[in-house]
Amino acid sequence: MKDQKSSETIKKKSAWLEYGEAAAIAVLLALFIRTFIVQAFKIPSGSMEPTLLIGDHIFVNKFIYGIKIPFLRKTLIPFKNPSRGDIIVFIFPKDESKDFIKRLIGLPGEKIEIKGRDIFIDGKRFDDPYGDYEDSLEDWSNPGKACSYCTTTVPEGHYFVMGDNRDNSEDSRYWGFVPADSIKGKAFIVYWSWPHWKRFLHLVY
Repeated sequence: MKDQKSSETIKKKSAWLEYGEAAAIAVLLALFIRTFIVQAFKIPSGSMEPTLLIGDHIFVNKFIYGIKIPFLRKTLIPFKNPSRGDIIVFIFPKDESKDFIKRLIGLPGEKIEIKGRDIFIDGKRFDDPYGDYEDSLEDWSNPGKACSYCTTTVPEGHYFVMGDNRDNSEDSRYWGFVPADSIKGKAFIVYWSWPHWKRFLHLVY
């Protein structure tokens, strides 16, 4: 009887050990995916309307620009540089406890000029397919606050970003540039949205 009870106890311990190992592996895998490959974010404001709506839950590709060392924000293996038009999630330079999401407009070394509702890059008018033109005819260079960076040159290693809702977006026009090492990744899909449930698996461009 003692041998039978001992055998049953060992089996139970072995089963719990297997469950524990499986749970630990699952946690480590989830952390690995979140750190290096894909991370989920929720859209809290209307600054990217109509592209992204309040309540959209999105996935961000953290792998696309390269593999970064966690916490140090240094790229270990670079893959590609962010491109004009990418919707990027980044650490807000003025408050590193916050993540922002905006559209990348200006690349390192480019001269940016915003005149009224027009964007000029290195002296050429940017044919802007992203900005929301329908809500008003407000002057983007002066929507109720000082546009400190409406004529500026983007420093090397930095980017100039704007929200698609140009009349209502706190972006590079007012606080400056996004350092390359602050970029977390590129938004690519809405995996859930409340109350906009029809946006389920809506691709982000």
